[in-house]
Amino acid sequence: MAVARRRPESGLIHHSDQGSQYVALVFGRRLREAGIAQSMGSKGDCYDNAVCESFHATKQEAKTAIFDWIEAWYNRERRHSRLGYRSPADYERDHDERSDCARDDDRENLIEEKARAA
Repeated sequence: MAVARRRPESGLIHHSDQGSQYVALVFGRRLREAGIAQSMGSKGDCYDNAVCESFHATKQEAKTAIFDWIEAWYNRERRHSRLGYRSPADYERDHDERSDCARDDDRENLIEEKARAA
């Protein structure tokens, strides 16, 4: 499907490990039909995937850094005009405090109503 959509130029190489799906005759035939050269790493060679694993490690580090920035600064410290120039954390805390007060008021009203009814 990807070959039909992207129509890669000649000279494309598919490199993989020696997993059963890649050594299957059907897979090799499909690659040849598409004009793709097949390349496999040597058995037990952990350095074959070093570049790819390094890329994914760097990608994970970037995701962690972005998440930390969003959670530690952006969501807690930045001021937002829609929130009355308060930080989202301050706005949320104020909202929670108001909600707690409202719940306390509701409890007191309920107690008073029960006392009157009795």
